[in-house]
Amino acid sequence: MKQMKILISGAGITGNTLAFWLTKLGHKVTVVEVFPDIRASGLQIDLRGHGVEVMKRMGLEQAFRSKSIPEQGMQMVDSSGRRRAYFPANDSSNVTLGFSSDWEIMRGDLCHIIYDLTKTRAKYLFATSIDNIEEEDGLVNVRLSDGATDHFDLVIGADGQNSRTRKMMLGPDGPDAFHCMKGMYVGYFTIPQPIQPGEDYMATSYTASGSRGIMTRRHNNHEIQVYIGGRTDSDELKARLRGHTDERKEALSEMLRGAGWRTDEMLESLKHADNFYCDRLGQVKLDCWSRGRVVLVGDAAYCPSPATGMGTTSGLVGAYVLAGEIGRHCGPGTTDRPDALLTALRAYDDRFRPFMAQVQKGVSLEEGRWDRVSTSAFGVAVMNYFMGIASFLRLDVLSRFTSDTVKDWDLPEYEELYHG
Repeated sequence: MKQMKILISGAGITGNTLAFWLTKLGHKVTVVEVFPDIRASGLQIDLRGHGVEVMKRMGLEQAFRSKSIPEQGMQMVDSSGRRRAYFPANDSSNVTLGFSSDWEIMRGDLCHIIYDLTKTRAKYLFATSIDNIEEEDGLVNVRLSDGATDHFDLVIGADGQNSRTRKMMLGPDGPDAFHCMKGMYVGYFTIPQPIQPGEDYMATSYTASGSRGIMTRRHNNHEIQVYIGGRTDSDELKARLRGHTDERKEALSEMLRGAGWRTDEMLESLKHADNFYCDRLGQVKLDCWSRGRVVLVGDAAYCPSPATGMGTTSGLVGAYVLAGEIGRHCGPGTTDRPDALLTALRAYDDRFRPFMAQVQKGVSLEEGRWDRVSTSAFGVAVMNYFMGIASFLRLDVLSRFTSDTVKDWDLPEYEELYHG
């Protein structure tokens, strides 16, 4: 099949991974990104199972290791700061018992690693987004935010859980594919905090009553990451959590204030944080990830929510499968059929949907037992007690976050991806 013109919306990890594979197939790739440069924002992420294998197939293992975070494990503390449970990081001898993995990295570092491999092979347009898409005569006509127009054989939305590409693909009357976890919001930021003698690279998690929580993680010697979150039924708070940055900071502070441990100290630091981000927790669910010659990948198509610990892995593996099916059905030696690309998009959906069905399974979008337990101080105390027993007995209670949750699914081999 002839070289295709492909437009990718989003220069994050998933979008850059697609640019990597699709340019290896010989296609002409343009990537638009609404931000003025590659975003180094975002905090600590990890790779699991199939995601690690895709990263290795991209030849990134050495670069990844050079930027990896040596997190030793996660401890759970009570309101006084006393450790109630400890789960060491996963390694070859401890593969399902911990929260941390041996493939931890900052989001911005991984994004830059992949971008550096693709920036001379694909065309990047920063401070640019898609304003309109319209399919006609086997092409997608696109109008960009700078007023430029062009046509493409394929448009790919890799622009996150709040994807504008998804909204354009589904149309103004389409359903909202983002399903909120009942009233759950999370924010994160970094604060300066030099490492102290004897201090470990340790994640520390604290759960407070009222379905609230805070976690800290260290990724370098001079600062730590702070994650804060909770659940609210207040329509007024929800409105403020969708407002501008200062409104969101104050709304989250109102939810967390007085929760115990180091919460108030962290909220004071939040006032001065310049890299704060806040969003709803939830999942993206669609019956079909494409419509015509527009297709979605990563969080835009199937955001699994941070509750799974599989967001980055899902995006990386999904990008690999999409590119692989395009190579298989539209590559050299294939029949130049008009419907070859559409066949590839259906194959991507068929091949990858069983993976995502397992990743998203079991994440409740409604109030469940955990919400009821974590509303009271007694419930939190009981939870801490049982987590302490689990850590002492080395019980597998965190495997939802720590292992490749996808079983009986094999990562496809796409020989076409290695000829470029």
